[in-house]
Amino acid sequence: MASQLVLALLAGVFAGALFGLIETPIPAPPNLAGILGIVGIYLGYKGVQRWGFHVDISGVLASLF
Repeated sequence: MASQLVLALLAGVFAGALFGLIETPIPAPPNLAGILGIVGIYLGYKGVQRWGFHVDISGVLASLF
């Protein structure tokens, strides 16, 4: 697990450096609020998985039409 985190961090640093070298904007939120939004999305997703909630989207759409 720890090695995956280190490799992910290194890949991110490499990609960020590459974007900096070619002077293009990074495909990520440019501030802390954006990063925290991404973390919140991840935590919400994991929480729903952990507690077993789900919604049958096709069933909801079928009931509407």
